[in-house]
Amino acid sequence: MLELLLLVTAIGAGFLGALLGLGGGIIIVPVLTLVYHVDIRYAIAASLISIVATSSGAAASYLKDSLTNLRLAVFLEVGTVSGAIVGFLLASYIKAQFLFLLFGVFLLFSALMMLRRRGDHISQHNHSWANSMRLDGEFPDGKGNIVAYKVEHVPLGLFAMFGAGVLSALLGIGSGIFKVLAMDGAMKLPMKVSSATSNFMIGVTASASAGAYLLRGDVRPEIAAPVAVGIIIGSTVGARVMMKMSPGLIRKIFVVVLAIVSVQMIMKGLA
Repeated sequence: MLELLLLVTAIGAGFLGALLGLGGGIIIVPVLTLVYHVDIRYAIAASLISIVATSSGAAASYLKDSLTNLRLAVFLEVGTVSGAIVGFLLASYIKAQFLFLLFGVFLLFSALMMLRRRGDHISQHNHSWANSMRLDGEFPDGKGNIVAYKVEHVPLGLFAMFGAGVLSALLGIGSGIFKVLAMDGAMKLPMKVSSATSNFMIGVTASASAGAYLLRGDVRPEIAAPVAVGIIIGSTVGARVMMKMSPGLIRKIFVVVLAIVSVQMIMKGLA
């Protein structure tokens, strides 16, 4: 009975996560801990397993559309995977109360970032590292044109990816919002390229973290299996429904939901 409830809940989490491109992990971890009283470390491990599954399908689609900067993604994964390993090691020494607080703060930050409107960046200047490693690229704009772009502030982006990897391992999220913010804001990549490249990286980062949690015995099949299947189903449906719904209305409703859940997570951590 519990597995069926987890499956239905995960479908809803995957559906809502897909509407805003944040994935289901940011929703399923609070639900598992607050509603079903699952240990937060088991919830994080289950979330990471589901992230690997959902990211793989979307990454293949973006690669086919030539939106992913594969060379840049592989380079930045040095930072994210290193951060994921450090995050896993830190998780062994961090109390569950602090994880609740950290997750609550992350949810509040995500809600604020959803309210922030960003224009697209097309940089015309390469960082020296981008020149030497040929990290710049081009992408189709959907109108039959090919748009070339450069990559700025590569060391800053690499450092930001390390932080995103730490958060991914600690909280069981893809930390895609930090990856997109780093590539869009610091490295001045176009938004479509940032989102597609981030999605490719999320799966690799989560794989490193999930493998570590698996070795430690935190992956419980009775929790991880229905959560992974549910989020895949929900994400698939959510991606299709998103095209027919008003993004402004979805964003406003979801910001309210995130704010409420974040306050509950922070209160649980303080208690």
